[in-house]
Amino acid sequence: MTHAHHGSHSTQEHRHESERIGAVKCAVLVISDSRTERTDRSGRTAERLISDGGHEIVHRDLVVNDADLIRGAIDASLAAGAQFVFCTGGTGLGDRDITVDTVTPMLDKVLDGYGEWFRRASWDQIGAASVMSRAVAGKLGRALIVCSPGSTAAVELALGDLLVPELRHFIREVSR
Repeated sequence: MTHAHHGSHSTQEHRHESERIGAVKCAVLVISDSRTERTDRSGRTAERLISDGGHEIVHRDLVVNDADLIRGAIDASLAAGAQFVFCTGGTGLGDRDITVDTVTPMLDKVLDGYGEWFRRASWDQIGAASVMSRAVAGKLGRALIVCSPGSTAAVELALGDLLVPELRHFIREVSR
């Protein structure tokens, strides 16, 4: 028995239903001690990929590696109506990399497959170093929260290859 690459009939049905969602309200949070508005290529890249995908940026922030500020930025994103919050930066193994440790306890449900997919897809670009990424995603209320590495290549991989193409489907699922 063969299966189509893009899955079952129900998955195709969900994707079809998801198209009715329209533009998803999105937030981009750059978490970094060193970036400034001027030097933040990753945040600009995230905004462009999300907008080019037909979605709307409702909140944008550049936050230092501080747990209270990160939580506050996520709360502000949700208060602005964001259905998707994309956090970039602070996912590594350094002592200042606290994004994952801050966000994960906030999540209602963790989407394990995202981190698995991200590390597998990164392997093709950076090899064994990909296992050092602690990329994570999950549901918070009726929103999708994603934490990805801060490099521009990581942002392009996460948003361009998976999140933007599947965003309406993700939002359909977290909204149920």
